[in-house]
Amino acid sequence: MSLGRTWSVVLTGLVGDIVEVEADLSNQIPGFSIIGLADKALGEAQQRVHNACANSDLPLPRRHVTVNLSPANLPKRGSALDVAVAIAAVATEAPLDRQSLSETVHLGELGLDGRLRPVSGVLPAVLAAARAGFRRVIVPHGNLAEAELVDGIDVRGAVSLRDVARAHGLDVPDVEVEAVAAPETEGADERAEPDLADVIGQRDAVEALVVAAAGGHHLLMSGPPGAGKTMLAKRLPGLLPDLDDDTALQVASIRSLAGLPVTTLQRRPPFEAPHHTASAVALVGGGSRTLQPGSIARASGGVLFLDEAGEFSGHALDALRQPLESGRIEIHRVGFRAVLPARFQLVIATNPCPCGNYGIPGGACVCPSLAIRRYLGRLSGPLIDRIDIELGLQRVSATQTVDTGMTSVEARSRVIGARRRAEERLAGTPWRTNSEVDGAWLRSGPLRPTPSITRPLDEALHRGSLTLRGYDRVLRLAWTLADLAGRDRLDSADIGGALYLKRGASAS
Repeated sequence: MSLGRTWSVVLTGLVGDIVEVEADLSNQIPGFSIIGLADKALGEAQQRVHNACANSDLPLPRRHVTVNLSPANLPKRGSALDVAVAIAAVATEAPLDRQSLSETVHLGELGLDGRLRPVSGVLPAVLAAARAGFRRVIVPHGNLAEAELVDGIDVRGAVSLRDVARAHGLDVPDVEVEAVAAPETEGADERAEPDLADVIGQRDAVEALVVAAAGGHHLLMSGPPGAGKTMLAKRLPGLLPDLDDDTALQVASIRSLAGLPVTTLQRRPPFEAPHHTASAVALVGGGSRTLQPGSIARASGGVLFLDEAGEFSGHALDALRQPLESGRIEIHRVGFRAVLPARFQLVIATNPCPCGNYGIPGGACVCPSLAIRRYLGRLSGPLIDRIDIELGLQRVSATQTVDTGMTSVEARSRVIGARRRAEERLAGTPWRTNSEVDGAWLRSGPLRPTPSITRPLDEALHRGSLTLRGYDRVLRLAWTLADLAGRDRLDSADIGGALYLKRGASAS
């Protein structure tokens, strides 16, 4: 039989599709062709495969080899199918164990010397293979630690194409070669999280940060340079609970898809802080050939911090509106559509004007009024309406140079306790934190507050100073305040405190 068959995976975002790789011989002019909607990178695999096989003592047949990638209507991109193409082509004549081939998924790029090179997206690809029922996968040695994070599947790391052939029962010379190393782990993951105890003054701001962490609420901080906006934002991840298994695996999968090193499941929430020159595409993600997750997707499960928000383009900021509502980001490109998770906490920091002194006691603003309006106008009304907490900060004065008396460990304990109470209250619903709860359920569900409690909200809605979306966000905030206080029902103090946080009263 001249037909070799095995399997691989192609990714569209985090979704992996199983691809059947078939190789067949025909009595045509000797050559090598790949069919099945392959892109340019995969089309070039024929030369990589030819040289890799020759340098691995696995010469290809001197006939025409046709490789079909099925389903044929699914676009295939990248070089991760190289190993599957090569081993299927070798199997057209070599006595490989065909049952072993048919039960194994192969991933990896081939070098001309036959070594397997690490590729991005191995973790979501192995997850897709496991969900499809496969029990064995062969990956480059440099991706072994990442692939082994998936339970329930036998993962084997191969240094060269010879190792792959031996795994399927072929007797080939054992030539020792050096494995292609994976990218080195970034040192940023090893840095300790900054502590809340470092914050001087700003007691109201610290308390607002705890509320944001407890309920998963979005936060806007406005104030002059030196007020501590960035310092506070960097301490928010340290207040959040560890990621659960599913979220940690999702975060690692996005990291893998972005080509970043993954060796263990990171339990601490990610923190993304793109520069203010970032474009909308850099935030959203995309790419013409292969999908690259943007800052929005990389922050999923953690915090997205936009410092100097007034310097971002309005188009980039408005790209946040849909993900903030839906918790996911849809990327449409010619030939593919991908959906990535985008359930993050947004923290925005902005100055009151380009020079930072507008409306600041003792400050002298030199900005023209038009420049101030343009600067503040970058944050559109619909975007601000999706922010739960609006906080105004002032610089710390000489009489306020005392610490807040709260460490990150203490604040995190309060946050975990509040989240536990929220989870108990929301048991049986699709929501886990207050920020996710549907507004209609808050207003008319089994725990709806009485009209006497919501009277300030109803009046604000009637006056037009609060939209219905803002009304719901105040209710979510109120429930977080109740959770922090250990109350099972809302009272007037919770509504008042939530309105204080939503309307951006000054924090000093």
